[in-house]
Amino acid sequence: MAEENQGARHARKQAICRKAQRQHSHFYERCSHWSFNRSAEVEPIHWHRERWVLAGTALLITLVSGFIMPAWASAMRPAPVPEAHALLTLALPRDTPISAPVPTVDDWQVVRVQPGQTLSDIFGGRGLSMTDLQKVMDAAGSAKTALHNIRPGDEFDFLLGSDGSLKGLRFDQDQASRAIIRLDGAHPTVAIQRRDMDLREQVAHGVIRSSLYAAGDQAGMDAAMVGKLADLFKYDIDFVQDLRLGDSFTVIYDDVYRDGTRYGEGNIVAAEFINQGTRYTAYRFKKADGTDGWFSEDGRPIQKSFLRIPVDFTRISSTFSAARLHPILGLMRAHKGVDYAAPTGTPIHAAGDGVIKFRGWMNGYGNFVIIQHNSTISTAYGHMSRFADERIGQHVQQGQVIGFVGMTGLATGPHLHYEFRVDGVQRNPQTVTLPPPEPLPAVQMARFKAQVVQPQLARLTELDAQIKLARANAPTNNDN
Repeated sequence: MAEENQGARHARKQAICRKAQRQHSHFYERCSHWSFNRSAEVEPIHWHRERWVLAGTALLITLVSGFIMPAWASAMRPAPVPEAHALLTLALPRDTPISAPVPTVDDWQVVRVQPGQTLSDIFGGRGLSMTDLQKVMDAAGSAKTALHNIRPGDEFDFLLGSDGSLKGLRFDQDQASRAIIRLDGAHPTVAIQRRDMDLREQVAHGVIRSSLYAAGDQAGMDAAMVGKLADLFKYDIDFVQDLRLGDSFTVIYDDVYRDGTRYGEGNIVAAEFINQGTRYTAYRFKKADGTDGWFSEDGRPIQKSFLRIPVDFTRISSTFSAARLHPILGLMRAHKGVDYAAPTGTPIHAAGDGVIKFRGWMNGYGNFVIIQHNSTISTAYGHMSRFADERIGQHVQQGQVIGFVGMTGLATGPHLHYEFRVDGVQRNPQTVTLPPPEPLPAVQMARFKAQVVQPQLARLTELDAQIKLARANAPTNNDN
């Protein structure tokens, strides 16, 4: 019975479909290929048409969602609550400006003078012209002298504008003052700034183990101060030939501090040098004319009437002798001077105060100079490469440059041939007894003894005692 009812329903459904197809036959004929029914009787659909239909439908849904979802989300967001602010009144100090300008700091560029540089070289290196240099020279006033005498190590501070133009220049007028030139105003100005200078006393003791400079370095002295020590005793000690192992020195000297920073070495206050068992002393003392000098304990100037060696040499190439085989002539003849080998161009100094008696060419001596010091003593200098500016009859002072080392005349290499003559007769410069300088006058001698020698000698004696005690207490190599 159920099967009969199901068959009747199926027959009615088919009758309705056939009726609908007859009534709408034109629609079924036009759209029959849209069917997803893949029966063999129906033509399969074309994939490209189906792809475009599906893509269009998806795009339409996306656009509609894009408009609907933000609007819905905005509608669901709660309305913002305005933030409450409270205004408080603050009292400002009456004397304090509301906005104080921030001061600008000048950017000074520091340039250190190198060996061989001139002031124009330094200005050119900063991109400045000779016109800028002339402006500085015109504005320098009393500080102009320092600009004419620059030395390696000096510092110049440049203040440049954003366009590279010169706005200011700072430099040391002397050790204790600095000149500041400003060119960024209506008119150039120059100001002199005083520096805070301070002398701090130092004490050093050294023992010669290899060289004077090595001993000074071990004692905490810089090379410049060791050089001053050697200059002080160079009249009594030949530091090339006379120095021996075990020689010692004790020095009291000043270091110069400027604006709280070490500026350089000062002067020696007192010194003691023991060379081959002989004790030499030197004390600084202000003379009647206001200048400083150095004197031994007996009040005689350390600076002798004559320099024992008038040139910085590398070695003695030939000594004073009664007979020597001449290196060029090949003959035995006396060598009545000392030959100091040194590089060509090394300065030669006058051994003492005097007057130039001869200046010119002298046979085998080449370029030759003779200085007459007094009625009996003269010195002679041979083989110069060239002379200095002095002329015959001109007075020269001890240490003044009179020429330069060379090998003119009969010479096999650059050196100075130096002679010391007494009444026209050559004497050995290394052994001749030099006349002692005159001591201080009586009044100055008394002040020198009381104010300098007694207190400084007491200090040196105390230092020597402390050094000996330290050596006595020092452990030996055999101690465990």
